[in-house]
Amino acid sequence: MTGRPFLLLTSRVDDALAEQERAAFLRLTGLPAERVVHVRLEQGPVLPVDVTAYSGVVLGGSPFTVSEPESAKSPTERRVEDELAELVRELVEREVPYLGLCYGVGATSLALGGVVDRTYGEPVGTTTVRVTDGGRDDPIFGALPPTFDAFVGHKEAATEPPPGAVVVATSDACPVQAYRIGPCAWVTQFHPELEAETFVERIRAYAHLGYFRPDEQDAIIERVHRADVSAAHDVLRRFVAEFA
Repeated sequence: MTGRPFLLLTSRVDDALAEQERAAFLRLTGLPAERVVHVRLEQGPVLPVDVTAYSGVVLGGSPFTVSEPESAKSPTERRVEDELAELVRELVEREVPYLGLCYGVGATSLALGGVVDRTYGEPVGTTTVRVTDGGRDDPIFGALPPTFDAFVGHKEAATEPPPGAVVVATSDACPVQAYRIGPCAWVTQFHPELEAETFVERIRAYAHLGYFRPDEQDAIIERVHRADVSAAHDVLRRFVAEFA
C-alpha cells in the first residue's frame, strides 16, 4: 500500500497496552508500520493537527469516560476531551475520514451535540450487533452480516446521537452501537480493533476499574476465547480499504 498515512490516536497510560493496540491495528488492517502514525493523547497536547496529511483518523478506546463528573476527571482527561472535541469537529466539517471506537462514541457525541450517559452501559464480554435499516446502504456497515458478535465493555453510551447522525448498528442492550455522521465519519460502541488475546490483556489490566467484579474475570475470559468477532473486525478493515 502507498499513500498518505493513517493517524491512530490512543490514550492508554500503560505502555504495553498502547503497543498492543498499535500492533493489532496493523495486523487487522494490513497496513505497513510506515503508514500508521501513532499518537498517544495522554502523553501531552497534540493540537494543532494537519488533518489533510492523513488518509484517515482512527480514535481508539480509552479508560476515560466523558459522562463522569468534571470534578472526577484528571487534568489530562479534561485536556484530551477538549482537544478531541476540536479535532472531531474539524474532521467532520472538512470531511476527513474518521472512525471512533468505543471512547469515540462518547468523545464524538460530546463534541457534536449528542447525549452521553450511563443508561446503556454493557458488561465486559460480547454482544450481538444488528445492522439497522439505515445501515444497509452504508459504505461500511452495508457489507456486514445482518447480525454479528463483537467485543464490548463500557460504562457509558450515547442515548441520543448528534443531530444528523444515522444509526447504522444497534443491539438489545445498547441502542446506539454505531452511527455515521456526514459522508465519512463513523463511531462504534463495540470494539472492531480488538482480537481475543488483546481483549484478554485489557480485561486483566482493568480488573479493578469497575467494569466487572474481579471474581468474574476467569469466566469472562473463557467467553471471550469462544467468541467469533471476525465480522466486527471488518469495520476496521473496510474503513481502511475505503480510504487507503
